[in-house]
Amino acid sequence: MAVYIRKDPLEIPPPSEKDWLKEDEEDFFLQDPDRKRDALPQPFRMVNKLVMLVFENAMEIIERREMFREVQKLKVQPTKCFPTAEFQVTGRANCLAVSGKYIFVGLSVGLAAFKVSDCKEVCAWDAVKMEICAIHASDLGNESHVLLAVDEMGLVWLFCFHKGGFLLVKILNEMEDISKRSTCEEVVLSPGGDYAGVLLQGNTKAWLEIYRLPKDSWLKETEKNPGAAAVLACRERRPTWTSTKSLELHGDGSAEMESPVSANQADAKLSLPVLLLKVKPPKPVTGSSFISPLDALKKVDDESMLGLGYNHLIKDSQWEQQEAIFRSTYREYLEAEGVRESKEEIPRHATFHFLLPSRILQVGPEMKVQPDVPAGIGVHWDGSHNLCLYLLNRPLKEKSDSDPKPDVVWPCAAPIACSAVSSCSRYLALACEDATITIWDKHLGYPLSVTAIVEERLIRSIHFLRSSAAVSDETPCPGTDSVCPIVQLLVLCTDSSFYLVKAPRGGKSSITLLADRPEDPNLAVSAVVPVLAFPSAALVFSWDGTVSLMNAATSQIVYCFGTPPSHAVASSWQPVFIVDGVNQCLLLRGDRQQNTDALAQSRASHSTIFLFDFNSYPLKEAFPKEPDLPLKSLQNLPWIERCNIFLHDRQQSRLGLREQLPEYWSRLQAQAAAMDKERQKVKGQKKL
Repeated sequence: MAVYIRKDPLEIPPPSEKDWLKEDEEDFFLQDPDRKRDALPQPFRMVNKLVMLVFENAMEIIERREMFREVQKLKVQPTKCFPTAEFQVTGRANCLAVSGKYIFVGLSVGLAAFKVSDCKEVCAWDAVKMEICAIHASDLGNESHVLLAVDEMGLVWLFCFHKGGFLLVKILNEMEDISKRSTCEEVVLSPGGDYAGVLLQGNTKAWLEIYRLPKDSWLKETEKNPGAAAVLACRERRPTWTSTKSLELHGDGSAEMESPVSANQADAKLSLPVLLLKVKPPKPVTGSSFISPLDALKKVDDESMLGLGYNHLIKDSQWEQQEAIFRSTYREYLEAEGVRESKEEIPRHATFHFLLPSRILQVGPEMKVQPDVPAGIGVHWDGSHNLCLYLLNRPLKEKSDSDPKPDVVWPCAAPIACSAVSSCSRYLALACEDATITIWDKHLGYPLSVTAIVEERLIRSIHFLRSSAAVSDETPCPGTDSVCPIVQLLVLCTDSSFYLVKAPRGGKSSITLLADRPEDPNLAVSAVVPVLAFPSAALVFSWDGTVSLMNAATSQIVYCFGTPPSHAVASSWQPVFIVDGVNQCLLLRGDRQQNTDALAQSRASHSTIFLFDFNSYPLKEAFPKEPDLPLKSLQNLPWIERCNIFLHDRQQSRLGLREQLPEYWSRLQAQAAAMDKERQKVKGQKKL
């Protein structure tokens, strides 16, 4: 019988960690040994971790909001201002406009006019039962106003409001064929009512139409025929439920939609607007078809400006090769950013401004220019690097439906995101997609400031504010112009953060963060509008329905405009309001707070417009006016300003050279043609 004898002495085996719990190893020995089997198996332990993580994050958010509320309680709360007057309108108010002593309201069933003094209704227009979505108005003088209204179908209605009556002039984009009808995307009315711009969009393309409004003829025609406006006003003061019946009595007896339109036009008999300009979006830059630089030189019309980049010598194959090299070199970065190949498309939206005469808009001596009448427009399309400037004083021989070339082109390093023009039309600001902001002085023709947001946030809108030092900066001549105050620009980013750009003349510009991104989503900004009645003042509309008056100089909220407790700001994410700089008041739509069914019925029946008169509140104490800057002579100006004035005078003394440039350019083109002809002759001799 075999006996097994252990060779080595009996020893304790070494400890093993294979049976230990992998989680919470530090607390393993502190746990109850009887509970080892109670540990959750996978995947329940992962679910438990995720649930606990959600609870911890929720508690952190709750604690952060509680701390924010405590901080807000310690702050000095701004004074709350309640409306000084209110009035109700029939239907839902979609838009507001103020011109002179009248308030125009775009309703769900037409238009209505009220007086600013007593808020009483003057007349209403509901001939075609169309919902008005946007409205713009301008005072023409002699109790006449021009109105542009856009309805829910995208039609643009042109009215002349004269002595309490609406006179329909024309539907600007009306087409007999519905399939060819274009819809309006945006409408801009120039100050003074001389021009109107309409951005139209068709099925596959978009374009901009500029109209010259014959306001002088309208004033004469309304004075000769005052009865038409009185009859129309009397007819339109009737209740809404009798408007259709009255149209049948005064019309041709038909029930078609075109019947009231033709009747109103027959009553008005006003001169029609003239289509002055039709601007199309720039086409994508493609490969060149030129064989030599001489061919490209002969296609250039003028040497006095930069073009849109169509006349170049880059082939399609060269661009494709450059694109392939770029993508192969930076492939890993492009894949990390998720950049895909995208074909360049023609833009379908544009931003445009009417510009007064200035150095950048040089008009010929044969054209008469008035200082308070726009001389051109500035247009930039979505995704475009160029700001195109077009003169409005064009000869009548030129076809309006042709695609005109811009008179001046300002190229930018990045696509233009938004733009703004100051109230005096002297300063023009451009904000690009790379967060670069440039402020131009159009009278002097040079950039006043070039700044950038370091955080590289996306800019949503920019607004000029009134300077705290009020001096006359409308004088166009720089030789006698006083030192302008610091130009202030309020910048709103997409994350609801605010920046203030200060650009002094002859000094270094600065950019300051006024308010960072709010942590509470309800404090997100829905709209911002400057209040030119007070220096450095701006109204801020938030998603929670708060309307705040901010002093940009101190970045403090000084006042809050609130509706009565029974009402709330209508569509807090898209409020209906207008700031009247002439009468110094704020008009704001509010809806009664009711249950869902009653609220929907109330909104469909009527809306309430609240009026806040700025003169009724002590707002001037919150915005103290600094003493006016004294006039300075050239010797007291900084050397940069003196150099600018010297260069301007030098340019004025050499105007004769500019008249000779077209002759030099024609000679250069003729020489290029002769060289091309000589080259073709040499090629023909070589073939022989």
